[in-house]
Amino acid sequence: MNYKVIDMEKYYRKGVFRHFSEDCKCSVSMTARIDVTELAAHSERTGTRFYLNFLYILSKVLNSRDDYKMDYLYNTGELICYDVINPCHYVFHEDTETCTTVHSLYCEDYRTFYENALRDIEAAKQTREYVFDDGKYPNWFDASYVSWLSYDSLNIELPDGYLYFPPIVNWGRYREENGRLLMPVTVRLNHAIADGFLVANVFRLLEREIKAFTGS
Repeated sequence: MNYKVIDMEKYYRKGVFRHFSEDCKCSVSMTARIDVTELAAHSERTGTRFYLNFLYILSKVLNSRDDYKMDYLYNTGELICYDVINPCHYVFHEDTETCTTVHSLYCEDYRTFYENALRDIEAAKQTREYVFDDGKYPNWFDASYVSWLSYDSLNIELPDGYLYFPPIVNWGRYREENGRLLMPVTVRLNHAIADGFLVANVFRLLEREIKAFTGS
């Protein structure tokens, strides 16, 4: 796990960061539906899991730009950018109606990521523990699938004044609309390091990477 400390005098969002980390601490959350028709077809055609394919694409998108890899070190008061961030996702246990956290390492090589994440999921199915270990997994982002609903909006609340910078991304079930499969995705980022453009850009990048991944 490596990171660089951001030089605040040269940081291109210096003024915005100061305002939304001191004067008006808040986050930005946005929900939109993305077209996953080709991704669903590709997953079925290749015998791979849609969930893992989307998780890979999401991880690739969030690792493609420094703005999505930021964190804040409270002990030093420094803004940092990780070299890579990894998804923390979840396994749901039907018998207990609880979740187990799954930490998977991001790898740009799709096959490596897919096989490793699949093993992580199978291992998590054997436990009922819900554990977050920031010391062991500091450079992670939250990726949560709301499998029971194709929702229209979702909002994640964090305490006021808490400078939490890793992305929080949720997505729900896709549903057919006018012959296409549309899936709700929610992206939450702290306003100090992201504005509406950067949040909306996640959706644009997801759609672009889905096309590249499926060859559509």
